[in-house]
Amino acid sequence: MIECKNITKVYKNGNTETIVLKGISFKINDGEFVAIMGPSGSGKSTLMHILGALDSPTKGEYFFNNKDVSSMTDNDLADIRRDKIGFVFQSYNLLPRTTVLRNVELPLMYAGVPAKEREERARASLISAGLSEDRWKHLSNQLSGGQMQRVAIARALVNNPSVILADEPTGNLDTKTGEIVLDTFQRLNKEYSRTIVLITHERYVAEHANRIIHILDGEIIEDEKNIKSRVVNYSE
Repeated sequence: MIECKNITKVYKNGNTETIVLKGISFKINDGEFVAIMGPSGSGKSTLMHILGALDSPTKGEYFFNNKDVSSMTDNDLADIRRDKIGFVFQSYNLLPRTTVLRNVELPLMYAGVPAKEREERARASLISAGLSEDRWKHLSNQLSGGQMQRVAIARALVNNPSVILADEPTGNLDTKTGEIVLDTFQRLNKEYSRTIVLITHERYVAEHANRIIHILDGEIIEDEKNIKSRVVNYSE
């Protein structure tokens, strides 16, 4: 599904060049749950932006579903972000004074999906994300952090994307609540075969995936495949 070939990213500021990614190469197959782990300044956030079609590499090739993303137009990239990638961010990015259901429907509204279908798909996504129905009519700012993140996951699922890209999704959560969110990702991967790429700086979080790609100073230093992922189930 995802293939990076010798991805290099260089930022220029006047005569100064900063090489952030140094010939990164790897593949992610359909149905994998992969964590990309590294400390601050390692290049993982830059790589996440490239994987999410939010930025382009300076050199190298990025293939998504066998299509060369690195040579696409801005309109093509916008289509991929809208239809093929579900984003989950650390800060949730929900509309605070809008109901849970409407927050999840939002991408479908932009895509011109009729109201009845929007609601049906939003409800199905919320069920998949594990948020109880008694919260669906609440405003998003009336929810706990873990509940808000599950709304964000449901919104990422609603367009049936090829991959979910989660950027530090537990960064604003306490340990127990973070476990609930990570358990949601594990369940989506195991029960629904969702492809998930998780960006994190924490080993503990990365261990919930089935494969960990370690990045340091813009290079892959280790690729742990077929690890035994951590499984801890909590309920609210």
